[in-house]
Amino acid sequence: QVQLVESGGGSVQAGGSLRLSCAASERTTTIYTMGWFRQAPGKEREFVAAISWNGDATYYATSAQGRFTISRDNNKNTVYLQMNSLKPEDTAVYYCGRRRPYTGTYDRVNSYDVWGQGTQVTVSS
Repeated sequence: QVQLVESGGGSVQAGGSLRLSCAASERTTTIYTMGWFRQAPGKEREFVAAISWNGDATYYATSAQGRFTISRDNNKNTVYLQMNSLKPEDTAVYYCGRRRPYTGTYDRVNSYDVWGQGTQVTVSS
């Protein structure tokens, strides 16, 4: 079973930046769409961004558009999330996931079959 490991979280002040990484244990992940989700305390996990297997297509939640950039390096089996202009409302645990093949939607939790353990992002005002 493939494993996903997120890293790069931390505490920053509003307006700061962080770069999250999601490393996959198997090269087979390179053929999948990958996504980033986040979950704040007391809230449901929500979509942040997704990227197609070759990086040609990217998708963003409205809250992430213009501030976050998703990318991937298939040679390193790694997906990234560059987060700029962070706001306190971005505070959450961030998870990366592997989307199931032939799943039409990229922004739903149940479209993904493998998840990492998450990395905490805390933005202070």
